[in-house]
Amino acid sequence: MVYRYLLVLCLLSFSLNAQNNAIAAGEKLVYTATYNMSGILTDIAKVTMETSSVKTAKATLLRLKCTAATYSKWDNFFKIRDLYESYVSPKSLTPYLYKRDINEGNYYKFMKYTFSHKTNTVKSQLKKKNNYEENKGIAINPGTTDIVTTLYKVRLLDFKNMPVGTSKSLTVIFDRAEFNAQITYLGKENLSTDIGNKTCYKIAIGSSGTDVLKGKNSNFLWLTADENKIPVYGKFKIPVGNGELKITSATGLKH
Repeated sequence: MVYRYLLVLCLLSFSLNAQNNAIAAGEKLVYTATYNMSGILTDIAKVTMETSSVKTAKATLLRLKCTAATYSKWDNFFKIRDLYESYVSPKSLTPYLYKRDINEGNYYKFMKYTFSHKTNTVKSQLKKKNNYEENKGIAINPGTTDIVTTLYKVRLLDFKNMPVGTSKSLTVIFDRAEFNAQITYLGKENLSTDIGNKTCYKIAIGSSGTDVLKGKNSNFLWLTADENKIPVYGKFKIPVGNGELKITSATGLKH
């Protein structure tokens, strides 16, 4: 349950119209997810973000793949094997297909969205255990995106010319419902990470109409202040506790 919130932590963007000049196929970012257990931050899971090029009959898309898996020593306690992925335009990161495959202990859930931006609708498919399946059409607002797409879109933004204190909101579809994510740009900070000392853009994250994130000024994300703008560190507070996300490796970067 904890790890579905780790990706939601990254729901932020000031504009959804920027062109992609930061992300290319072949990028791989690896993180350690920690969770507060009895007052001690403990390494629980590995989170991986990867991009690849996928050719279809009509176009070449960029696949954005995010996975979360508990370290083996925790599998007997609560085994996590989660997959989130989106297929998007390489130039604009407009989403066309989104999949979410959740395996957490005895809990299983599969969700698929097929976007129609001309009609502002989503065809959704839900699957659960015991062969349960439900198909449903959903009306969405223009510019609404899924979680994975939004996570990557933040890296297209021009923080270099953005005033400190700028706050915006955006609309994200999650579990067949739209909700607003509020974000605030807080300026630059220097961080020591496993991939070196980095000057970073710091962002505060909040949400309304959902219990995904908790607390005011309790959820933050740091992106490298360079052309790649990769997330290197995150702090989150969710309904079941709090924790951190720390980068351990970054390969295949565009710049």
